[in-house]
Amino acid sequence: MARQAQTAVDVPAPDAPAEGSRDYQRIAAALDYVARHAQRQPELGEIAAHIGVSEFHLQRTFTRWVGISPKRFLQHVTLAAAKRSLQASQSVFDAALDAGLSGPGRLHDLFVTYEAVTPGEYKRRGAGLEIAYGFHASPFGECLLLCTERGVCGLEFVDPHTRADVLADARRRWPAAVLNEAPERTGRAHAQIFAADRGVSGARQPLRLLLCGTRFQLKVWEALLKIPPGHVVTYQQIATHLGYAARGPAPRAVGSAAGENAMPWLIPCHRVLRKDGLLGGYRYGEVRKLAMLGWEASTFALPA
Repeated sequence: MARQAQTAVDVPAPDAPAEGSRDYQRIAAALDYVARHAQRQPELGEIAAHIGVSEFHLQRTFTRWVGISPKRFLQHVTLAAAKRSLQASQSVFDAALDAGLSGPGRLHDLFVTYEAVTPGEYKRRGAGLEIAYGFHASPFGECLLLCTERGVCGLEFVDPHTRADVLADARRRWPAAVLNEAPERTGRAHAQIFAADRGVSGARQPLRLLLCGTRFQLKVWEALLKIPPGHVVTYQQIATHLGYAARGPAPRAVGSAAGENAMPWLIPCHRVLRKDGLLGGYRYGEVRKLAMLGWEASTFALPA
């Protein structure tokens, strides 16, 4: 039976999302408007009027959410900026791949390590495994976090679905495991993943991930982990790095593997674009992908 009201401070009640999630809903509405009118770069007043808030309120929300002005942030989410970032990332990605996970492939200076389930564990689909889960606020909306004793094994964003939907998807991925609601346990990992002092080094314990996928999916996810924060690459680049042709079915297979990633943001599939600089879709919505890219670009001080 699911637990009743929890006392952990970072576990929001269903109808009372934490401030970060409320801010994200407003940011998402603004980003959606900007994405549809990017070529003419709408002014702050126009965006504020569209989402039904004052200019002052929009400015304050943006600044609280990401630490910079809306104008500066929105420069990072236009198609032109994405193309420039893509061009600038060519050599950076190659260097990151050569360096491995101990190099620039960090998530907000938080070192991420991982292990894959064994072939036998993969075949058993979680039999004998106990998974703790909890719903938490995040800068990109409410999320479901799943953890085992070996590490984080799932992270899914709720919106635009429901808690029941994302929990059902988690059970689909681990059909033979025992899932227990324990937000006090998942809250510790949540605090590391969405640390308030993002981009600041600290004496944190490595965040461990437990990955369950096919051999090809694991190879793609490992490549994604090596993309430096604030940079983007193409599906073709990843396919080439894995030893496949940049044309034909390989880039599409890479895209499918990225889409099956059960830990968005941690395994940064949002950092992969089409070769023409377009977003190329995202399982959790293109607006959320824009928000993540803009958040990272502003955090890591890349040129607008």
